[in-house]
Amino acid sequence: MEQKFPLPPFTQETAKQKIQAAEDGWNSKDPIKVSMAYTEDTEWRNRDQFVNGRKEVQEFLADKWNKELDYKLKKSYWAHTDNRIAVRFEYEYHNAEGQWFRAYGNENWEFDENGLMAKRYASINDLAINESDRRL
Repeated sequence: MEQKFPLPPFTQETAKQKIQAAEDGWNSKDPIKVSMAYTEDTEWRNRDQFVNGRKEVQEFLADKWNKELDYKLKKSYWAHTDNRIAVRFEYEYHNAEGQWFRAYGNENWEFDENGLMAKRYASINDLAINESDRRL
């Protein structure tokens, strides 16, 4: 059985470790690597999209990073319970036309007993910014 440490139940310290691992994974921009942190039948809501299963996650992320160029993400701890973690995040990217954006949001995560994320619900807002206003 696949396991992704740390495993639930989470402490504040292990929740922060899980968040850092997620940030590092997403910043790799490797859809296959990132998808391996999720259950085979993971359920996502990402803005107005619903993504189900690792294969769809891989397709979603490949498409995302083909459009969101020079992507850079920062996640931060919000709260946790035994097998759930809530995070705040922001990321920056530009589109093919060169317009930069900062995206802000919150994610609610639920993990299985093996430390794989079974559910990911993300609320995200995008703000057009000047390149000189980048923080990440």
